[in-house]
Amino acid sequence: MRKIELLLLAVFLLLGTSVSWARQKKFAVYGVGFYNLENLFDTCHDNGKNDYEFLPDGTFKWTGVKYTNKLHNLARVLSEMGTDKLPKIGCAVIGVAEVENSRCLSDLCAEEPLKARGYNFVHEEGLDQRGIDCALLYNPSLFSVRDTRLVPYIYRLPQDSLRATRGFFVVSGTMAGEHVTVIVCHLPSRGSTSFYREEGATQLKAVKDSLIADDPAVKLIVMGDMNDDPHDRSMAQCLGAKRKISEVSDGDMYNPWWDVLASGTGTLSYKGAWNLFDQIILSPSLLNRREQHDYKSLKLFSHQIFRRDYLFQQEGPYKGTPLRTHGGGQWLNGYSDHLPTVVYLIKAQK
Repeated sequence: MRKIELLLLAVFLLLGTSVSWARQKKFAVYGVGFYNLENLFDTCHDNGKNDYEFLPDGTFKWTGVKYTNKLHNLARVLSEMGTDKLPKIGCAVIGVAEVENSRCLSDLCAEEPLKARGYNFVHEEGLDQRGIDCALLYNPSLFSVRDTRLVPYIYRLPQDSLRATRGFFVVSGTMAGEHVTVIVCHLPSRGSTSFYREEGATQLKAVKDSLIADDPAVKLIVMGDMNDDPHDRSMAQCLGAKRKISEVSDGDMYNPWWDVLASGTGTLSYKGAWNLFDQIILSPSLLNRREQHDYKSLKLFSHQIFRRDYLFQQEGPYKGTPLRTHGGGQWLNGYSDHLPTVVYLIKAQK
């Protein structure tokens, strides 16, 4: 566990506490991140999966060289996530989307500079027809895994009976001596109507509610590529992820990304406009909802879109947008079409 002493001015302004108290307190800080890896496929066919585009003779001519470069690029990003506040250790946990299988995750965690962080991973093979799953990377010195389970996304309409997509990957563990559960998800794409994302958010809420009913004190984090913005019905109404902490009741969640998007930035760009699909959403147990600030248990401190110059196109018509792996039919040797997001949790130390 890393202990840092917050700057006196920052504590006074951000925590709303007295100067005398601030001089005496230390805090443990934990980074929690999410990153859509944009098609992290290996070069081999997985039986029963439609992964043919990412084979050496497929559409993207996905060779060992391209795969190795993709691993190295992603390892750089993942190793640097959270280092704005935690330069020596980075994030405690990072949820990821669009990874093909455990073999890709093993290769990724073995790639420097990510290997130096000592990350492990948990993953369960899902039913998605293309074969892309969600998973969780974690630093075992900061987060220990209790159990995992994959809750399937259920298509309810008869015409969808043969379809399958990503489920809700639930990882229960311990962080800072507390029960923390992370749900990593990737809701249906915008190739489908909003109905399917609203269905997904409704099912996600049911999973969330059951976990809180089982342990009302659990610190619960929902993260993922929602394929919707914070203000869309799936997030704002079906999941009940509120814009302001003051609006959060016991059955709701807090979504800190509303105002980030409203400020004009996001995590992916489409036709010159930003969206913020990559969200990390928190249960009331992680919030300070009263005037006094109590950091005796884990609480939200801050949040950010992780940005580095190398993650963006530097020239051409798409300058300023995320530098992805392929674009315009060409291999760009980039990172992802999404930017990562990070929240920081803090806990007062005795």
